[in-house]
Amino acid sequence: MAWGGALALAVALSPVTAAHAADPVERCVLNNKNIGELSGLASDGSKMYATNDGGTKLTVFVLSKDCKLERTITNKTDPFDVEDMARTKDGTLWLADTGDNGKKRDTVALHALTPDGKTTLYRLSYPDGQHDAEALLMDQKGVPHLVTKEPFGAAQVYRPEGPLQSPGPVKLAKVASVDFKSTDTPGGPTQIPRAIGSILVTGGAVSHDGKVVALRTYTDAYLYSAPDGDIVAALSREPVRVPLPNEPQGETIAFEPDGTLLTGSEGVGQPIRAIAGATGMVSADPKPGAKPGNSAGAAGDTNAAPATEDSGFPTWLAVVIGMAVVLGGLAYLGRKGTSR
Repeated sequence: MAWGGALALAVALSPVTAAHAADPVERCVLNNKNIGELSGLASDGSKMYATNDGGTKLTVFVLSKDCKLERTITNKTDPFDVEDMARTKDGTLWLADTGDNGKKRDTVALHALTPDGKTTLYRLSYPDGQHDAEALLMDQKGVPHLVTKEPFGAAQVYRPEGPLQSPGPVKLAKVASVDFKSTDTPGGPTQIPRAIGSILVTGGAVSHDGKVVALRTYTDAYLYSAPDGDIVAALSREPVRVPLPNEPQGETIAFEPDGTLLTGSEGVGQPIRAIAGATGMVSADPKPGAKPGNSAGAAGDTNAAPATEDSGFPTWLAVVIGMAVVLGGLAYLGRKGTSR
């Protein structure tokens, strides 16, 4: 089947998403040639912290709110494939060295990088084989949760069985899964059918008070209520979907202390975009039973995306039909992986 025909068929059979009201607003543009593969983002309200996918040493770029570089934090540690980042209240930047496109790693790692460039390595091992994970969710107690990137099934959520140990490894336990439905939000790599790109988890974040959990795909963000700070419980609830249209390779998401949601894409010259008051879109009295991609949002909320109009075909069917073209898209993503 020709690429164009298979792509059109896969998208046609995927659920169609209705229009939305909450549009991201451009905050600033990242024109720094050294930040061309943006994969992790964090904010303390006055500064942003950005890191690239891959690299030969740990590097975090400290940016002003208008995207100007103020300084860099570096450490000579050579990571395998950094895919996300979280910042805890003590200022530590947690870099998720968890990328594994080739499914070759015996362990993955977290690097705890202090503002003065000191780092501690924590290795982690999966209980059920290798996974590629691009989302890190850090709860208020400092417990990391990794969310895998799955093109043919539900994303899996893992957290350590016990306290982190350096260098480890500490075994991970699977504690949840999240099954997204495809959407019609434009964006994502052109090499991947939208029906697939809109279900691949590419980043995660937790609000500063721990009460809202966010996961993103190449095209949309999903906000979950976590009134007690429990990430696993939050991911079992119905989320609010926030479309993030026209990001060519969106892999970053972060919260500011005031509840503003920040997102960004790989590529020099791409903007950092903001959605003010994003945490307010999520109900403090959440509904049980998550059905991502088909969310009507919090009760009475006019900013969340309306419910998806389902075409009658389940996402898995669109996935199967688009599999041939997806293999080419996955090969494209695989080029980003390192061979170390």
